[in-house]
Amino acid sequence: MLQLRTYPFDLAFQYPFTITKGTKTHQPTLVVSLGLGPQLIGFGEATAIKYYDVTVEGMIAALEAKRSVIERYALIDPQRFWHFLHHLLPGENFLIAALDIAGWDLFAQLRRQPLFRLLGLNFTQAPFTDYTLGADTAEVMVNKMKAHAWPVYKIKMVHADDIDTLRELRRHTDAPFRIDANEAFSFEDAKKLLPELLQLGVVLVEQPLGKQEWDAMAELKALSPLPLYADESCVEETDVAKCAAGFHGINIKLTKCGGITPALRMIQEARKLGLKIMMGSMNESTIGAAAITHLAPLLDVLDADGPLLLKEDVADGLKYDNGKVMISGGNGLGVRFKGQKYEK
Repeated sequence: MLQLRTYPFDLAFQYPFTITKGTKTHQPTLVVSLGLGPQLIGFGEATAIKYYDVTVEGMIAALEAKRSVIERYALIDPQRFWHFLHHLLPGENFLIAALDIAGWDLFAQLRRQPLFRLLGLNFTQAPFTDYTLGADTAEVMVNKMKAHAWPVYKIKMVHADDIDTLRELRRHTDAPFRIDANEAFSFEDAKKLLPELLQLGVVLVEQPLGKQEWDAMAELKALSPLPLYADESCVEETDVAKCAAGFHGINIKLTKCGGITPALRMIQEARKLGLKIMMGSMNESTIGAAAITHLAPLLDVLDADGPLLLKEDVADGLKYDNGKVMISGGNGLGVRFKGQKYEK
C-alpha cells in the first residue's frame, strides 16, 4: 500500500520575480511523496500559479478527497498510474504532475536506476540551462546579471519598450539571450522587434503573441528571422499539433501538461511534426527541476533554473556549473528531501 504525504511550501525568491502576468516575492509549491516503507520514497512537485487558478490549498483538497483510492493503487507501471490519476482527478493537471513525478521517482528506485537510465537516455547529451532575469529596471537587471555570470540568459519582456533594457544588457555580456514575452506583444510590435532582437544576440523568442492568436502566429512565423516557441499556447498534448503552423518549437511544462508521462508523448509528437523542444521551469525547487533535468537529453533547449532563482530550497540532488546541470546519479530522481525546515 502506498504511503502518501503532502508538504506545502511558500519559498522565497532571491529577487522579486516579474513577468507579464505580475510580480511574486514567494513561490507557493506542493511537494508530494509516495512511499513503500521508510527506504523507498518518491517525490514530486507542482507549483501554484494564479493565472492558471491553481492553489496549494486546492491541490491538497483534491488529493485528500481521493487519498484512500490512491494509496490502494499498486504501482507496477508509471504510465498506467498516470492514466489512473487522469481519470480519478479530471482537470487537476498540476496535482497529477506532482503525483506522476513521484510515481516515476519511486518506480525507478524500485528498479535501482536513475530515472534517465530507466528511460533509456544518455545524460551526456543534455543541453545547458539558462538563467532567467525577471523584468525590472535596466540597472537592476544588469546587477542581477553581473551577480550571476552565465553562458545564456532567459530575459522576461513585459512590453515592446523593454528593447531599451535589452540594449543595455547587451552592453555587459556577449552571452546569447532567450526572450520570453508571455503574450506581451501585439503582432505589429513583434514584427518590428524581431529583426532588432536578432541583431542583439537573441536566439529564440517564447510566446510573443496571445495564446489564441493562431492565424497571427502563423503569419509571424513566416517572416520571423528567429525561432518562435509556444508556451501558453502549448499546455496539453492536444495543443502540440495546433502549434506546428505558428511556431518553430514548443515549451513543455511538466506541471501544466500533467507530468512526465504526457510530456514524453508530447516530445514524440513534436518530433514527428518537425518542432524543436524546450522544457521549462515553473520556478520549482530542486525536486521539480530534477524531473525536468532527467529528460534533458530529449530536448533542444533546457530551462531548469528554478532552484537558482529561489532563496530557499527543499531538496538536494542537483548541481549547477556555468550552465551545466549535474544530477546526483542516485536512483530515481536522485534527490534528498530536506523540506521540513521550510514547511508551512
